[in-house]
Amino acid sequence: MLAGLFLAVGIAFAAIVLTRTWTHLRESQVIEVTGSARKVVQSDLVVWDAHVTVDDESLLNAYQKLKKDSAQVEEFLKAKGFANYAMGPVQVHEISARAKDTPDGPVIGRRLGYQLQQPVQVRSGDVTKAALLGTECAALLEHGVAFVTDSTQFIYTKAGQAKIEMMAEATKDARARADQIASEGQRKVRELRSAKMGVVQINPVHVTSTSWEGNNDTSSPEKTIMVTVAAVFSLQ
Repeated sequence: MLAGLFLAVGIAFAAIVLTRTWTHLRESQVIEVTGSARKVVQSDLVVWDAHVTVDDESLLNAYQKLKKDSAQVEEFLKAKGFANYAMGPVQVHEISARAKDTPDGPVIGRRLGYQLQQPVQVRSGDVTKAALLGTECAALLEHGVAFVTDSTQFIYTKAGQAKIEMMAEATKDARARADQIASEGQRKVRELRSAKMGVVQINPVHVTSTSWEGNNDTSSPEKTIMVTVAAVFSLQ
């Protein structure tokens, strides 16, 4: 009996809420809905960052070795078909250690040598080919060249244009939602009063995370762009 009583109370409460919702819809002159649009895209630009590193006790020797190693890196990139690369300015770091001349003496810093690094950046529209650079450059290690990947960014350069097109799709979706809700309340949608685009989320495929600032994934070649539009329609 108690189960039946609770079920009856639940049904009555749901009916009251539903009745109030439709009553509010009948009395209102506008309806607010949120529409969305999704699009799966392929990155069309890869930005690959790496650097060459050398160590030596002499600054001059380190610089000469760096020139030799950097030349091998350039030959490697050209052989792979990447002509659009940039060699950054050389960065010089001192290698030092702290030690005592005598057991009771003061701790002093001693310069042991120098470490030189030269950044390298490759920009390519061949996403599949450029994505392999991180593993293929390991072949240079066999020749004594310390060439290490820093990061690989996968970018979709047409995101701005896609957002504009998807905003129209999201607005259409909002209109369809408004029509469906209005018809249940025996009303008809008249016209669009206002529309506000939400934060755009660009995530790897099958990832649905969101943030207030909007996500802009650069870790995955394939991405999903999601756009939302908050729309206000007038009712007949």
